[in-house]
Amino acid sequence: MVLLDGSSELDRELVGGKAWAINHMRRLGLAVPPAFTLDTSVCMRTLEQGVLPEAAISALKRGIAHLEAATQRNFGGTTRPLLVSVRSGAARSMPGMMDTVLNVGTNATTISALEVEAGRELAHDISQRFRTQFVHVVGSEAPQDPFAQVVAAATAVFRSWTSPRARTYRRHHGLSDQGGTAVTVQAMVFGNIDNLSGTGVLFSRNPLTGAPTVHGEWLPRAQGEDVVSGKVSPRPLSELAAAQPAVHRELVAAAARLERDAGDVQDIEFTVESGRLWLLQTRAAKRSAEATVRIALALWREEMITSDEALARIAPTDVAAMLRPRVAVEAARSAVVVASGQPACPGIGCGVMVATADEAVEQADAGRDVVLATPTTSPDDVHGMVASVAIVTELGGSTSHAAVVSRELGRPAVVGCGPGSLARLIGKEVTVDGGAGLVYAGLLPVVEPCSQNDPDLTQLASWAGANDINDLPALLTQKIPRSDGR
Repeated sequence: MVLLDGSSELDRELVGGKAWAINHMRRLGLAVPPAFTLDTSVCMRTLEQGVLPEAAISALKRGIAHLEAATQRNFGGTTRPLLVSVRSGAARSMPGMMDTVLNVGTNATTISALEVEAGRELAHDISQRFRTQFVHVVGSEAPQDPFAQVVAAATAVFRSWTSPRARTYRRHHGLSDQGGTAVTVQAMVFGNIDNLSGTGVLFSRNPLTGAPTVHGEWLPRAQGEDVVSGKVSPRPLSELAAAQPAVHRELVAAAARLERDAGDVQDIEFTVESGRLWLLQTRAAKRSAEATVRIALALWREEMITSDEALARIAPTDVAAMLRPRVAVEAARSAVVVASGQPACPGIGCGVMVATADEAVEQADAGRDVVLATPTTSPDDVHGMVASVAIVTELGGSTSHAAVVSRELGRPAVVGCGPGSLARLIGKEVTVDGGAGLVYAGLLPVVEPCSQNDPDLTQLASWAGANDINDLPALLTQKIPRSDGR
């Protein structure tokens, strides 16, 4: 068991990315709920033995005692009850691919105590959330013993390392099935406790376009899973700025500090509990191909990274994506827009709309281009997302699971088109413009983009010795040596 108290730097390979980031944020003096982790070696032993090892169970007891002391709350107590989250965290970020259980420690005793402390509405909401999520992740009803809940949740999270969706994700990204995930146990803070509470996701720069402005979403009176699941369409971060300007300023300042410390754009999960900001997680942000190029060049210009580092972050496929065809202006003017939502990943995808991930795989295997159209996506849909040329959802925002995974896969995506907006389009040919947030009827003609004067691509061409921007992907593939120090 490793305490994430910020007292020393940790090995990311051993504790996983999530635990490493929690510990590092605490070293920076940022407001992060207390936490501890069971490292990745425990995962492999659990998978080998089929149960959580006795040594790990003892470590969980010590960890819970640490959280009780740090929060001055009681796990399973009749007053000031402590609830915890049990979350995965591999060395390489796999957003949404493994399981999480929130509000662990919920039982009849703690719910009664929460009613006294924070009101019946919060207690009922937490109870409902916990029971539903526990059954979904663990596969059985939650026991009344809170420590038995922790053991069951940790075991389930370790086992999710071998889930079909996690294996599909690793296979697509060329990652090994070895290594495992850590399990991080963290004291809960509640974004659903009152009108000064909520949860959200903030990117220190725009992950769609690379623009040097914060980008994020906010959901009042909610818990974190509500935002990333895409089942609820969140609100723009500007609403938090208007309602709680001091909290928003603190959040933006923390994002800037984390970005400069890491030398990369950060994806930050946060909760506001009764007007107090808590940071739950930070990681390098998944971003579109265009944003990858824009951000790398911006960080170089701002002297956060060298030119060699900037080039190392840009794949030939990122540049190729910026040079891909786009919808012809004339065609777009006369085309019928059949759905619209939030841009989630730029690019054009043309194909037949299908309603399920399994159908997407089946149609793609038959040689057809398909667009996956669902109310929202979950980690269980990743195989269908991989098979599709574009992704469209009815719910969710630009920080939802569908948006984050589509950017990592490089699939054009539009999210939050509205409940019931896509069913009538199933089986029809459409063109998805992920940059504009539009879905057009039919297969529209496209034209090559004009990028010869693009300043970022021009700078890349200078480094690579390219006379023509269109030669960049091939030259970057050859790994042209660079002499420039910045």
